[in-house]
This record gives sequence, structure tokens and C-alpha cells, in this order.
Amino acid sequence: MKLKKVVKGNELSIKMEEAVNLLCDTVKSTLGPKGSNAIIDHSTFSPFVTNDGVTIAENIESDDECINTILSLAKEASIKTNETVGDGTTTTLVLLQSLFNNGKKLIKEGISPISIKEELLKSLVGVKKEILKLSKIPSKEELKYIATISSNEEEIGNIISDVYLKILNRSAINIKEGVSAETSVTYLKGYVVDAIFSSPYFLKDEKEIILDNSLILLINGHLESLEDIAEILNNILLTKENLLIMANSYNDYLTEQILNINMENDLKIILLNNPMYGLKKLDIYEDLRIISDAEIVTNNKFSLNVLGKVDNVLINENQVLFNFKFNNKIKDRVIELNNALLKSNDSNSLDTEFIAKRLAMFEKGSANIFVGGLTNLERREKKMRFDDALWAISEASKGISVGAGVTLSKISANLKPLTIGDELIKEALMEPVKTILNNAGKDDAGILEKIEQENYNKVYNIKSDKFEEISTTMVLDPTSVLLEEVSNATSIAGMLLTTNSLIINEYQNNLHKMSDFNEL
Repeated sequence: MKLKKVVKGNELSIKMEEAVNLLCDTVKSTLGPKGSNAIIDHSTFSPFVTNDGVTIAENIESDDECINTILSLAKEASIKTNETVGDGTTTTLVLLQSLFNNGKKLIKEGISPISIKEELLKSLVGVKKEILKLSKIPSKEELKYIATISSNEEEIGNIISDVYLKILNRSAINIKEGVSAETSVTYLKGYVVDAIFSSPYFLKDEKEIILDNSLILLINGHLESLEDIAEILNNILLTKENLLIMANSYNDYLTEQILNINMENDLKIILLNNPMYGLKKLDIYEDLRIISDAEIVTNNKFSLNVLGKVDNVLINENQVLFNFKFNNKIKDRVIELNNALLKSNDSNSLDTEFIAKRLAMFEKGSANIFVGGLTNLERREKKMRFDDALWAISEASKGISVGAGVTLSKISANLKPLTIGDELIKEALMEPVKTILNNAGKDDAGILEKIEQENYNKVYNIKSDKFEEISTTMVLDPTSVLLEEVSNATSIAGMLLTTNSLIINEYQNNLHKMSDFNEL
């Protein structure tokens, strides 16, 4: 039986502190180049090792339903940062812990939680302005170093930076687990869609199908029978040309008939399903229409006039690659997609990424990175670091700041507290650099004193164990990551601080005890 339970007052306060500290203390030990790893048990896969902040955060749970509910809310700070910029999740939780714990102290002293939240949000505006002031445009070497730092491996940093600087679009770079010990990269010059065959027998035992000078038939609908496309098929039987058909769906009997026609006449007629859904189906059809000069059939009226042609199509079990020549129609399509990107409000939404990926395929092409490793466990862990590096270099291309918590600590040092919000943020901004140094076993007080004496013109590089000039250091962070860290930490801290009651489900066993039956 499910009942509702209300938790509030001091009991809730204790639970909230326990939840936030459990989450943040566990995750923050991974911060920095000398942070620790965590082993995560998984219900589906074998246990794996990682230092990825958001992965660790997502797997932290409690058998206390109250704490578990608060954990879910607190996790949003790191998950939101990861979804938006792909990095900075651990720093977000370090900031959150400081803001929350110090905010709770003020509440216990009698200060209004609403006032604290409002003042925090006002102070955040000034901090974000200061972060932007300290940002700069990165060089190629700086981008490579950021990818290396994010992945904590030079080889990954080199591979990601090489691929990214060729493609210049994160959405057109696909990172997949490979099947061998070595990591490999495949560059694809052309328009790529996922391969969804109406029957796996079209591929047979072949690893790939090559269609040269292939005719293209695009059907925004269901293809029911051979009679519908009889004129086209009769022409194919005479000319022996290749034909690729893409439709939303096919009649199963028609698929069998096409397979038989291929076998009996030594033809290559391939039936593919449009891999997308909703309006994105139409986008795929429209892109292929422009590439091939085909018409999109919507009324089941087929003739030779609706066919298009592509110089070369390469098909394997995963992808279909359409090679094309750049022309004025494609040039116009590129302009159209660029305009669509400019109108997009959220640069990291799925719709925007879909536009960006298609634009990249028309301009620079795309790339597949197959991550190698001796075991599935190694490949899985390594793939997560490739993902982190790709996000980092993509965000860094928009602007970079000095890393290792120095930018945040410099803003903290220059901040003259006028409000409660200023005081809380000033203290919180010092925590990331302290945590990074503590995780490396360094004397944070001594190093911070040295940095302060140098007026924050130097940064301590933990890897080299040396102080470096800010103008030449490679200890860098994407500016967008810093902005997301402070924004999400402040937002969730304010939400938690102004929460005074929690309503959770509580389960009770509604079966009578055996003794109850004995008494009847």
C-alpha cells in the first residue's frame, strides 16, 4: 500500500545536508588531473572504473527514500552542466556544496532563505560578467591541450583535436566503441544517414555495397506493391542500372519480390527506411532531393521523371554515404541551414545539433572514431573520455579561460562583498582550486598565497609541479563551462535553500500478521 509522508523542519534540514554532502563529497574527490577514480557496479554491464563526475553522480543512491529524493534534485546541477557543455560537472557540485552549506548556516542564524536566494542570483550576474571579461579566443595548440586535459590522456587529446580541426563541428563526429585494441578514425566526405534495410538480406554476406551512378527514388510514405513502380522496374531490367529506394515503410511481400528480382537478374535494387521520425524525416528527404535531383513522391504516382541520380553510394550495415558534387542548389541549402542555426535559441538542443550535423556533411564531411581497447570495460571507459574531450574542445572553440580554478579564485579575490549573496559566492569560488590541490596532496594555503602574491598572473600546474605565467600556460578551461558551472550550482543551491517540506511515497505492508488470522 502506498501512502504519502511529509518531511519538514529540522528532520528535512538534516536529510538535505546528508544528501548534498554524500553526493558532493563522493564526486569532488575526482576533480583535477590527480583526482581519484570510482568503481561503479552496474545492473546490466560488469563493474567499471571512471572519474567522470556526472557518471558517478548519476549512480549515487541511498536506501533512505527522503535522501534519495533530495539526491535526484541535487544531481540536476551536474546533469544540466553535462547536457549543456559536456564537462564541468564536478566543479558544479563543489560550488553547490559550498553555497548550500554556508547558506544553511545563515538560515540557522535567522536570515530569510528567499533573501539568500535572491541575493545569490544578483551576485551571479556580476560573476558571469567577470568570467566573460577574462575569456580569450584559443589557438590550435590550446585546443589540443584542453582536449588532453579533459580526457586525461595525450593520445586522446591528439586524436580529438586532429579530427575536430578538420570537421569543425561536434555534431558530425561520431564516437563509437570499436572491436579491436587500436583506436581508428574514418573520415566520410558526403551525406551520411543510418542504414535501416527493409530486410537484412539486402546486405547478404557483403560488408558493404557500392552503387555507382545510382538512381534514387524518394517516397514520403508506404510502398505497397510492385505494380506501383512497374514502369521504373521495367526500365531497370533493361538498363541494368542501380536503384536505391528510400521510403517510410514497405510491404513485406514487396520486399521479398525485390530480393528475388535482384537474385534472378543480378541487379542492385536496395530498399531503405528513412531513419528519422517526425519533421526530421522531411529534412532527410529534402536534403537527398537536393543532392540527387529526385522528386519526393507523396501521392504514389511514380514515373521515370521522379528519379534522381547520385554519382556514388556506399552502404554498410550501419551507414549509407551519398557522395555528391557541390553545386548551386547545395550552396543554397548550406545558406538555408546556416540561417536555421542562427535562428535557433538553444545551441545544444537535439534539433539544433541535427541541423549542425547536416550542415557539416554538406561542407566539411563527417568522421567516425572507433575507440579501441583490450576489453569491453576498457573501451567503454575510454569512450567516455573521448566524449569528454570532444565536448571540451567544441566548447573551448567559443572561448577559453585560465583553468585549475584560478579564474574563479581571481574573481573571488577581486570581489568586494556588499550583500549576503556576494559573501556566499566569494567563498564558493575559492573551493574548486582548493579541492584540485587537496586531491593532488598539495598545500593549498601555501600555493594560493603564492598565486595571490603574484596578483593572479601565475597558475600552478599540478602535472609539472611548477608555477606558470598566465599568458603562456596551457592550464585552460572552456569559458562556457565556467559559466554553466556557476549558473547551475547557484540555481540548485537557491532551490534547495528555499525548500521547507518534502512529500514522498511511503510503502506499507497491508497484509495481516499470521497472529491476526490465528485470533479469528
